[in-house]
This record gives sequence, structure tokens and C-alpha cells, in this order.
Amino acid sequence: MNVAAPLARRPLGCLKTSFRQARQQQKMFSSTSRRRMATAVETTPSSSSTPSSSSILPPLKFQKIVDRRTRTLRTAFAVYPSTTPGLAPPPPNPMPALDEAQIKRMDPTGARTALFAKTRDAARVGDVLMVTHRRGGEPFAGVCLSIRRQGIDTAILLRNHLGKVGVEMWFKIYNKNVAGIEIVKRRKKRARRARLTYMRKPKHDMGSVEDLVFAWKKARKVYATGKGGAAKAGGKKAKGGPAAAAKKK
Repeated sequence: MNVAAPLARRPLGCLKTSFRQARQQQKMFSSTSRRRMATAVETTPSSSSTPSSSSILPPLKFQKIVDRRTRTLRTAFAVYPSTTPGLAPPPPNPMPALDEAQIKRMDPTGARTALFAKTRDAARVGDVLMVTHRRGGEPFAGVCLSIRRQGIDTAILLRNHLGKVGVEMWFKIYNKNVAGIEIVKRRKKRARRARLTYMRKPKHDMGSVEDLVFAWKKARKVYATGKGGAAKAGGKKAKGGPAAAAKKK
């Protein structure tokens, strides 16, 4: 005759399991408003004026699953309809509105947005760009390998050679530390690819772009002297002011 072991002599694992099951059953049956699976709803007539619980509940729809081989009913479960007459539309995505607000705050004039828009006059991959910093760092110029358009996180990848070593840097165009982005030289033909990663190979590498930047600055008269002082390259002042220096040239 098998006699069940007393509670004190049971293993600790059995006690934990029994307590866990008791807690789960208590949570399950404590709430009367919890939905439970049912196969039928019994309607009992009531003589009182208050409506019964079966009349308050919406009609149930049963979902049946039939076995394909035996063509017999395997199981059936009740499907509870929605309590609301119609489902509310999903809320709109707030991210586009947030990106637009941030872009208007970081770029109030819209110049940078127009510079990297998908238009004919905008910057493209293959163009030589120069990025100037606000914190006094040296400008970085290089050929644009890729343009990542992601709203406020729009960024460009520039490649240049510093000391015969290839250097690539990402710049976010809406960063507050970026003072300006200028096009030094445009590509003659439109690139057939969105990312010019093949320019990393020695066969297609463009090399240093310092000569292009120097010619661009010279064409814009960046190195020209102002009205206050007309100085030569050697550092001596020209006689007769700016007009005499221009005649000697």
C-alpha cells in the first residue's frame, strides 16, 4: 500500500512547484472579469427586470478546426468580438514630423537641404567637396564617395590623401559644428553608382585633391589682398598701393 509522503519530507523542488501552481491558479480564478474559453453559453430565463449576464455578453462565434485526413472535428474555440463598434485608426508616425522640425531648426535657410537634394544642381557622388568647421579646425576636402540621406542624419563620405595615405571621413550636414560645405569641382559625367567604393583601389584612386582646392581658392581670389594692404608673396609692401601692385602683375 503506497502512502503519500508527508509535506515536511517532500523534496524542496516539489514544494516550489506546488506553490507555483497554487499561485497561478489563484491568479487565474481571482479575477471574475478575465476572459475564459467556453464552448457554449447557457441562457436561463430570469423573472427579474434586470438583464441576465448572457444577454449582456455579445454573441460568440466558434472557430472549428477539421482534421484533413479523417474529416472529423479536431477542436473548436470561441472567438470574442471586439467591444468597440469600430477599430480606431492607428496613430500617425511622429518621426517624419520630428525630422522636419529638427531640420528647420538646424537649417533655417534650407541651403544644405537643397545642396544634397535629388535635383540637377545638387551635389552628387564623385564631386570634390570641402567641409569647414566652426571650432577652428582645418577644412577637409575630398571626393564624395557616398551620400546617406536619412533625414536629420544625412551624411556624406569624403576621401582624400594625407601624407600619401588614404583617409575617409563621414560628415553630418546638419551638424552644428559644420560651418559650411562647398563644391570645389563637379564630376564631368554622372556616376552610374550611388556609392563609389571602387575608388579605394589604386587603379581608380583619385589621390590628393589639394591641387584642385588650391586652384579653386585662387579662382575665387581667396589669396588676394584686401584694400587695407597689398602685400606680395615675399611679404614686402608694394609702392603706390593696390593699383601699382596690380600694374606690376
